[in-house]
Amino acid sequence: MKLFDVAVVGATGLVGRKMVQVLAERKFPIGELRLLATKKSVGKVMQCNDKTVRVEELTPESFKGIQIALFSAGTAVSKEFAPLAVKAGAVVIDNSSAFRLDENVPLVVPEVNPRQIVLHRGIISNPNCSTIQMVVVLKPLHDKWRIRRIVVATYQAVTGAGQKAVDQLNSEIAGDEDVQRKFPHPIAYNVLPQIDVFLDDGSTREERKMVFETRKIFGDDTVKVTATCARVPVLGGHSEAVNVEFEKHFELEDVRETLRHAPGVCLQDDIQQNVYPMPLWAHDKDEVFVGRIRRDETVEHGLNLWIVSDSLRKGAATNAVQIAEELIKEYKQ
Repeated sequence: MKLFDVAVVGATGLVGRKMVQVLAERKFPIGELRLLATKKSVGKVMQCNDKTVRVEELTPESFKGIQIALFSAGTAVSKEFAPLAVKAGAVVIDNSSAFRLDENVPLVVPEVNPRQIVLHRGIISNPNCSTIQMVVVLKPLHDKWRIRRIVVATYQAVTGAGQKAVDQLNSEIAGDEDVQRKFPHPIAYNVLPQIDVFLDDGSTREERKMVFETRKIFGDDTVKVTATCARVPVLGGHSEAVNVEFEKHFELEDVRETLRHAPGVCLQDDIQQNVYPMPLWAHDKDEVFVGRIRRDETVEHGLNLWIVSDSLRKGAATNAVQIAEELIKEYKQ
């Protein structure tokens, strides 16, 4: 079996640590694993495939001999170091928003548009976590009945905002007055209708991401998308209330049957038994869960769904590793 030398940039962060975990769980064929982070993390040790790996400082020379580089260290780091990794011969799978809307960079969810991977010019983008889980569910429905419009409200876990956000929530719940804040307001027992910065039109950058990333992944700029994104005091899973309007008539059982067989989707839709997706059930799982499927009678061909997924796994680390798995299939042919 061919082995691949892999680098993880931002290896000590929430997503970076999860990337290392997922690489091991999915038995990715790793030769050398190079863990890269800032200077303050140098010397820390992490486990992968029963091996102990020491964290190294990220430098322009870090990518010599690396074939696949998984980036999760933020937009600024990706913009500076991803081109250097490509120049050194690596294919970059980037979890930041740095290249997502670049027309020369594929934006990939393997269950939805895997064929885009081969079009890469050295960089492949991982979509936003909330976009990933939504399109995994909606793309098979779009293929069958064609979606005109999507209205989505997200309820996003603090884990999506990094370790500092998790620490703020835990500190506030514990009553610690010396809280290091990630958010502009308390998050414990609260809901913040803001994720990322506000733009001139009153929307946030997170909401804008969902609009344009969904269209790019679908390969269809005519789909109308509007989003409202909120942060909730939850660990491990993003939830979404999604309303779609189709062009064609549909039967609810056909929708359920389509989703029952859709790759990466787990149908949880038995309201008589109080079975529906929840972050507690989605935590540390790779599937995207969908339920509360019902008609929206206020519009023609309207449908409501409730979608939940683990934001660190399918929303970030697992999707990136799945892209890498698709990528190395080229070498096996």
